[in-house]
Amino acid sequence: MDKKELCRSIYEIAHLEGDFLLRSGLRSNEYFDKYRFEANPFLLKAIAQQLKSLIPPHTEVLAGLEMGGIPIATALSLETGLPVAFVRKEAKEYGTCKISEGTEIKGKRTLIIEDVITTGGQVIESTKALRDQGATVDTVLCVINRNNQPSDKLMAIDLQHLSLFTMDELKSHLMS
Repeated sequence: MDKKELCRSIYEIAHLEGDFLLRSGLRSNEYFDKYRFEANPFLLKAIAQQLKSLIPPHTEVLAGLEMGGIPIATALSLETGLPVAFVRKEAKEYGTCKISEGTEIKGKRTLIIEDVITTGGQVIESTKALRDQGATVDTVLCVINRNNQPSDKLMAIDLQHLSLFTMDELKSHLMS
């Protein structure tokens, strides 16, 4: 599936119309349900195939952020052979008590994987936690950047932001 077809398919499956309560408390007649494209094996594979070329060459570990980054990172791992770390929003209080599970990240060049980035808040928190555990983190890769431009907040913590699509691209491909 080429990038243009993938863009159209993601928008068509994830863009919903109806009456939705947003996180902000506002109501909207539109909603973008990212989990719909992550749950579709054909789209998930096509996303991983397209994202593969954006992975920086020095990457040693893919770090999928809870919850949406995990299926993307897993699919990318299957495409590239790179190991995956699963990053929690906060460390669990039992078992290993780690924020990062799976592959060891200490001393590794680690690429953060996220599905959709809006403000970058969780990416910033996760980057700090991974760096505190000894990972070298300088890039985040996402499927969709909702803000259509690089985030000043991410640049402020020396994090390069790569994305497959912006929300404007998704919407414009619908018109073409």
